[in-house]
This record gives sequence, structure tokens and C-alpha cells, in this order.
Amino acid sequence: MEFIFEIALQFVGEILLQVTFEFLAELGFHGLAETLKRPKNPVLATIGFCVLGTLAGGISLLILPQSPISNPVFRKFNVLVTPLVAGGVMMLIGRQRGKRGQSLVRLDRFGYAFAFAFAMAIVRYIWAK
Repeated sequence: MEFIFEIALQFVGEILLQVTFEFLAELGFHGLAETLKRPKNPVLATIGFCVLGTLAGGISLLILPQSPISNPVFRKFNVLVTPLVAGGVMMLIGRQRGKRGQSLVRLDRFGYAFAFAFAMAIVRYIWAK
């Protein structure tokens, strides 16, 4: 039972780290929403969010150089699970913003949020100890 609790806490720590970075990025984009009204190319936007996710992963390594997940198998599993959860959380935040009539940014959609979190997870997987 203690083993399961330890694994769950490790994943929760990694998920919280990625959701926090993604939420901060979303807040920044909401601040720029008025200046970015013109529709953008979705492929270029996805590439941009991958680049931003890579940068966020690098910054997160400065803050937390150790991965909360020590088991190599679980770290590989985390590369897919955490971005799925982070993308879902950001999508739910986007839905709430939409219901309130607030403007939405691309990070309020699952696909873009997943791309950001996946790039961040890859960086953390490769370089976190």
C-alpha cells in the first residue's frame, strides 16, 4: 500500500509541475490575447508551443533538477500520462473560461496544451536526474 501511495505522489508532483508551467504560460497568452487576434497557422502554432514547452522544461530543470519519479519504467510512462492529464486540465480551464464569456487562447485547447506538456515532459525525461 505504501508503494502505491509513493508512486501516486511521484506522478502528482510531476503533473503539478507541468500544469503550473502551462497555466503560467496560458496567463501570459491571455495577457497578450488582444494583440494576437489575427488567426495563425495551426501547424506553426503547434511548433511554437513545442518550443515553449521545451523552454519550460529547461527552466523547470533549474528549479527542480531531480525527477520526483525515480523508477525508469514509470518515468517513461510519465512522458505520455502527464501531458494527457495536463492537456485535459487546461481544456477544462478553457471550458470554464468559455462559459464565462472570456476570450480563449490556444493553450485552452487540448491539442496545443498536450504539445506544450509533451515537449516539457521529454526535456525532463532526458535531463532530469
